[in-house]
Amino acid sequence: MSDNTFGKYLRLTTWGESHGLAIGGVVDGCPPGLTLNEELIQPFLDARRPGSSKHVTQRKEPDQVQILSGVFEGLTTGHPISLLIENQDAKSKDYSEIANSYRPGHADYTYDGKYGFRDYRGGGRSSARETAIRVAGGAIARQILGDQISLGAALVQIGNMPVDRSNWDWAEVKKNDLFCPCAKTAIKWEEYLHKTRKSGNSVGAIVEIIASGLPIGWGAPVYGKLDAMIAGAIMSIPAAKGVEIGAGFAAAAMTGTEHADEMVLKNNKPAFLSNNNGGVLGGISSGQDIIVRMAVKPTSSILTPRRSITRDGNEINLSTKGRHDPCVGIRAVPVAEAMLALVLADAKLQHRAQTGRDGAAWDK
Repeated sequence: MSDNTFGKYLRLTTWGESHGLAIGGVVDGCPPGLTLNEELIQPFLDARRPGSSKHVTQRKEPDQVQILSGVFEGLTTGHPISLLIENQDAKSKDYSEIANSYRPGHADYTYDGKYGFRDYRGGGRSSARETAIRVAGGAIARQILGDQISLGAALVQIGNMPVDRSNWDWAEVKKNDLFCPCAKTAIKWEEYLHKTRKSGNSVGAIVEIIASGLPIGWGAPVYGKLDAMIAGAIMSIPAAKGVEIGAGFAAAAMTGTEHADEMVLKNNKPAFLSNNNGGVLGGISSGQDIIVRMAVKPTSSILTPRRSITRDGNEINLSTKGRHDPCVGIRAVPVAEAMLALVLADAKLQHRAQTGRDGAAWDK
């Protein structure tokens, strides 16, 4: 299998399968002298880990990360940082009934078609289990970005139920199990998810990620555009089926006068009157907030029988048993946040390598 490495200047390589002994990764390109230890990484993993609430898969994994290399006396050395997370609650027998069958909407069929065989235990390498290492890598990327850049992510829609943006409260995201920025909406989502799970079904969602405090200048024109890098990173997340930046697809219904982010001077400094471009102009950061939304499809593994086929060519009605998320978009929130952190840290290192600065050309 190829393409297990993400990034150019900051590179994350992940390895391992859902039901193997462990999953892990290597972060290469991290500058030396940054504070790093397991305690800095663990809170991000705790937000993503399975079994953390009744709304996600009940697989019980502590997801305790170990740093095996690249750190000495609490500081990064500049050497590759090796990460390890042991799998402790894999129940492979739950998947024995689909060993010769393809779950509709899942990667089972394409993996088998490409490689000639597949690890059916939890989806093997196609499992969202792999994203735990992405989250750990994202925590390291945050150390590279520094305190001046803040990142936040929230679930803004489950099924056809969007969040009430008039009641948006970032503090609320950490107070409920759904990463919802509105307490009243969270209650409605909980009721809906309970009914969805009981009916043997699943539902999709939309995740919104925002990064603030970026300087002007990150990203490169043409093929290295910052928004292109972000889109590719977000679309690499399992179950992601759409991504938009700024106004996104709504821009298609706008006129030029509506979409153009007008500029004025405030306190003798440039200021924008809107952010329809989501903080990126010509592939380069504008200094505004980076605003990204990701559409996540419903979980493919559901109890409701669906028509499918077996590997030897028989038509069947397939029902997937085991422990699965009724809405995989919930645990995708910290993953999406981590991927944006990795992209931005990579862009920062690239900009510094090319210009010798962290920000705009006129910044001294």
